Amino acid sequence: MVQWLLVLGGALLLLYGLGVLVLVVVGRRSAARALAGFIPDCLVLFKRLIADPRVDRRRKGLLIGTIAYLAMPFDLVPDFIPVAGQLDDAIIAAVALRILLRGSGAALLEEHWPGPEQSLRLILRLARTGGRKRPRVAS
Repeated sequence: MVQWLLVLGGALLLLYGLGVLVLVVVGRRSAARALAGFIPDCLVLFKRLIADPRVDRRRKGLLIGTIAYLAMPFDLVPDFIPVAGQLDDAIIAAVALRILLRGSGAALLEEHWPGPEQSLRLILRLARTGGRKRPRVAS
């Protein structure tokens, strides 16, 4: 049984890696980066929001609890299982962001979001906030 799970886990990891590689090869580097960096971007966002005095204590508590869950070595679905392992983290982060957005507004999230605009638009769409488009900064 354990051997079968290891083979399945390896196959899923290979498929996940191939998916990211395909995005890079077809020129969708931003999509590959967004996929690989969603949880780290959320952690940076949560840290910034916790430090922001405009966020009330209850929502800061939610953010701290979400960070604690994401940092725990055990999850509902273990992180070593590709895609599914990160999916539960992404769902927890998305629910926390939805609650935060409903109470604090999209402008606060847009101000602190460290990741690509593509990920920000997805979060705003999932939360159904109708946030404004983030201005592009020349690099």
